[in-house]
Amino acid sequence: MNNKNKCELELKIDNAWSKKSLWKNDKDIKNNVNKVIDYLEKGKVRVCNFINGDWKINEWVKRAIIMYFSVQKMNKIELGPLEFYDKIPIKNKYKEKGIRVVPHAIARYGSYISTGVILMPSYVNIGAYIGEETMIDTWATVGSCAQIGKRVHISGGVGIGGVLEPLQAYPVIVEDYVFIGSRCILVEGILIKEGAVLGTNVVLTATTKIFDVTQYGNPIELKGYIPKYSVVIPGTYPKKFPAGIYNMPCAIIIGKRKESTDKKTSLNDALRTHSII
Repeated sequence: MNNKNKCELELKIDNAWSKKSLWKNDKDIKNNVNKVIDYLEKGKVRVCNFINGDWKINEWVKRAIIMYFSVQKMNKIELGPLEFYDKIPIKNKYKEKGIRVVPHAIARYGSYISTGVILMPSYVNIGAYIGEETMIDTWATVGSCAQIGKRVHISGGVGIGGVLEPLQAYPVIVEDYVFIGSRCILVEGILIKEGAVLGTNVVLTATTKIFDVTQYGNPIELKGYIPKYSVVIPGTYPKKFPAGIYNMPCAIIIGKRKESTDKKTSLNDALRTHSII
């Protein structure tokens, strides 16, 4: 989609946003909303784009997703003996897209999944973007609008939160080559920068304290993001309350990714070459 068509579609969605009473019956609004979701499905637009070294939110795309829930009708979806009842279709034609999908992986229409991705039994919601050759392991969830880079490994049981409202809120963003250990939870727009490694059970929210203890002296406190190639484990820190001092959860950066780390996090590299076999 060229920039002119994109700008025209953005303007139409923005103009329709304040006309909620017309969403369900206005054919032009329906067509424009469906067009945006189709572009999301094909990777022609994204909820977030990396521009000039920073992530930018496309609020108009999030508006279109919210409007899509209103313009769509409930439908029965049958997959063999299984039955679903929902407004959003289930993604299909994986073979043509070069994506390996293991039963019972589910991805909703309007999510973009790149060639070479592996979906173990997992769930990907509308608006999400998953880059090339990424592994979504068993019982992992990728929430609405979450942005996942290429060659990322999302281990079993990981919960990546989604966000539609408020419109200006960032989704969870995981950049390229990141490894996320089992049972990690990432929510509230946390940003995991390129090449980072999260150990098992790391929980990150917008307010989680992140301590970098790799330098001499006092730890450096961060919030909202994990720096590039950081190795992170769960930890606690003491906090005083009227009833006493209690240990609160935090994340601790213990070093930088190196060759020995890569060996521990690349166990599934051999599996990444099979996606269309």
